[in-house]
Amino acid sequence: MLAEKTENLEDGWEDVLQELSSAEEFLDFFNIKFDQDVVHVNRLHILQRFHNYLSQVNEAMPEGHLARWTVYQKLLERAYRDFVESDALSEKVFRVFHTQGDCNAFVSIDTLGKSVE
Repeated sequence: MLAEKTENLEDGWEDVLQELSSAEEFLDFFNIKFDQDVVHVNRLHILQRFHNYLSQVNEAMPEGHLARWTVYQKLLERAYRDFVESDALSEKVFRVFHTQGDCNAFVSIDTLGKSVE
């Protein structure tokens, strides 16, 4: 399976990325073994972390197709491993996990329906 994917790397493998839509498809494409339970719970977090890692190395990306594919594979595997060894709340991938200050989301029932003066 990997041989089929890597033999055509010269033929625009990066174009294939545009067609991938799920975390599982990305992991399969880069031949990364994964636990479906981990991916099911963390799919968006894994893909966002992968995107963040790619952004960090964008200017240092190698020229060759195979070398670039290898970097993508390693970064996706690293993003996946982040959530095997941790969890979404600890990893804080999305901005919502980085709220500043005291966030009080509690609204008592007796304040509902009262107008603000």
